[in-house]
Amino acid sequence: MKRDVRILLLGEAQVGKTSLILSLVGEEFPEEVPPRAEEITIPADVTPERVPTHIVDSSEAEQTVEELQDEIHKANVVCVVYDVSEEATIEKIRTKWIPLVNGGTESGPRVPIILVGNKSDLRPGSSMEAVLPIMSQFPEIETCVECSAKNLRNISELFYYAQKAVLHPTAPLYDPETKQLKPACSQALTRIFRLSDQDLDQALSDEELNAFQKSCFGHPLAPQALDDVKMVVRKNVAGGVRDDRLTLDGFLFLNTLFIQRGRHETTWTILRRFGYGDALELSPDYLFPPLHVPTGCSTELNHFGYQFVQKVFEKHDQDRDGALSPAELQGLFSVFPAAPWGPQLLCTVPTKAGRLPLHGYLCQWTLVTYLDVQRCLEHLGYLGYPILCKQDSQAHAITVTREKMLDQEKGQTQRNVLLCKVVGAQGVGKSSFLQAFLGRGLGHQDAREPCQEPSVYTINTVQVNGQEKYLIHHYMDGQTPCLFVSSKADLPEGVALPGLSPAEFCRRHRLPAPTPFSCSGPAEPSTAVFIRLATMATFPWTPGPRGAEHHLLLAPGDTGGCWGCCCCCPQLLTLQGPGEEPMRPRSPAV
Repeated sequence: MKRDVRILLLGEAQVGKTSLILSLVGEEFPEEVPPRAEEITIPADVTPERVPTHIVDSSEAEQTVEELQDEIHKANVVCVVYDVSEEATIEKIRTKWIPLVNGGTESGPRVPIILVGNKSDLRPGSSMEAVLPIMSQFPEIETCVECSAKNLRNISELFYYAQKAVLHPTAPLYDPETKQLKPACSQALTRIFRLSDQDLDQALSDEELNAFQKSCFGHPLAPQALDDVKMVVRKNVAGGVRDDRLTLDGFLFLNTLFIQRGRHETTWTILRRFGYGDALELSPDYLFPPLHVPTGCSTELNHFGYQFVQKVFEKHDQDRDGALSPAELQGLFSVFPAAPWGPQLLCTVPTKAGRLPLHGYLCQWTLVTYLDVQRCLEHLGYLGYPILCKQDSQAHAITVTREKMLDQEKGQTQRNVLLCKVVGAQGVGKSSFLQAFLGRGLGHQDAREPCQEPSVYTINTVQVNGQEKYLIHHYMDGQTPCLFVSSKADLPEGVALPGLSPAEFCRRHRLPAPTPFSCSGPAEPSTAVFIRLATMATFPWTPGPRGAEHHLLLAPGDTGGCWGCCCCCPQLLTLQGPGEEPMRPRSPAV
C-alpha cells in the first residue's frame, strides 16, 4: 500500500476547484477565492486510511500545458471537477480532461479518476444521468461524487473517495465490462481460499470462515452474520454453499459483490493480509523478511518451523499413509506459482516407492533452509506461515547458528545440520555413495531406475552420541586440480616418517610430484609455484608428469574421499618440510 497519496484537481475555470480545497481546510465556504490554492498536506492522523494526503490545485490561467502534464504525472489520482448546473463542463470531461490525463496511455495502468460534480446547491436534481455514459466509456473512472463547496456537502467524502481510489483501486481487481474479477485477482483469492481450507474439503466451514475473518479483520462473525452471508450466496450462485459450507465459487462471488457495491477496500484488506501488493503479486517485503546471517553462521528450521511444515504435510496426506503421493504433493504446491521442488527430489531425500514420507519431506525442508534460507523464507511465505501462525514474518521459523569459529574453539558444535563434501574422479562411485546414504544400494528397487535429474546433494539423519543430526552430502565435481607443496624446502631433510612418503603418495594417486617451496632468505620468493597453480586452474585437463591428470583426487579402488574440505580451483595441499616436526592430524570439520 502506498505511503502517501497525491490528489490533483482538474477542471474548467469557475467550476469551484479552489473553493473545494479551501472549504475542506477551513470547514467553511471562503469569502475570497484566489486563482489557485497552494498545495496542502493533510497529516496521516486525521485521514481515514492513516496516510499523509497531498491536495494539489490547478489553473489553466496560471499553468502551461507542460506544467499541467507534470502535475498529472506526479498525481496518484485525479479529481475532474465539473459544474452540475453547466452541461458544457460535463461534456469537457469526455472531450478534454480524460484525454489529457490518460490520452497517451495505450496500455498499462491508468491514473484513476474521480468525477466531482460541484455546485449541487444550484441544481435541484442530479447530474448522474448525464455522467453515467461517460463512466461506462472510461473504466479508469472510479466513482462520481456530487457536492457543494458552499454548503460543505460531501466535501470530506470527495477526498475520502479520492484517497480510497489510490489505496484500494478497483482497476486491478475488477473488469466493469465483463462484471467479473480480473484473472490475477481471482488467482490470488483462490490461493487465499486454499490456505484457509484447513481440512481440504474444498469448502470453508463456519470455524474456518471465522478463523479467516479474525485473521483479516480482527474479529469473528456473529452466527447470524454467517447465516446471512451464506443466504446471499445461495440466492446468487449455484453451488456457492455446499453442506452449509462456503465453496470457492461462493467465496469469489462475495468478493465480486463487495467490489460492485463499492466496498473494494474489503477485498484489498484480505489481499494485503495475505501478502499481496498493488500489482496483486506477493510483495518482496512479505516473501523475503529481514534475516541477518553473519559470516560463518548457518541457518536451520527451529521447532516452530518444523511444527508448521509438519502440519502442512499432515493436511495434504489425505490417505493418512504417512507419505505424499505425486497428486498429494501437487496439491501442496497449488499455493505456489510453480512447483518449488523438481524431479531431483526423489534422488535427494529418503523416499518410499516413489512417494515422499514425512522423514524425507522434513529432510528436504532442512536442506533448503541450510543451502538457501531466502528460498526457504519464500516457500514458507507461499504457505502462509505469518498468517496461519500469527507471526510478523516467517523469519520466526528460522534459527541462525553461532559462528563456526566458536564451535571450533569449544571443540563441539550446537548445529543440527552438518555438511560433508564428497569429491572424486568420474566413475569412482560418488553417486552410488550418495544414494547409499539414502538406503539405496545398487540392488535397491529405486536405484535400478536412474533419476531423471541427478542431484548433487543427499540428506538424511544420523545419530551422534544419542542426538539426531541432519547430514548433507554434497557431490562435488572431481575436476579440481590438486598440487602438493613441500614447504620449508630450505631446511635439511628430516627423518623419514613411517608410511608412504609424499612423493610415493602422489605417484600412487597419479598426482604431480610435490613441489618444493621456500620463502626464507633476503631474496624475493620464487613465484614458480604460484604460476603453476594458475596454469593448472587455467588448463585443468592438461596431463601432468607421467601422463597424470591434475584433477584426480580420488583414484579408482580407493576407499576414502575428501571429507569436510571446501575445495576451490585449484586446491592447495601443504606437507611439512624436511626436518620439520610432522603436523598433528586435525579432526575433519564437517
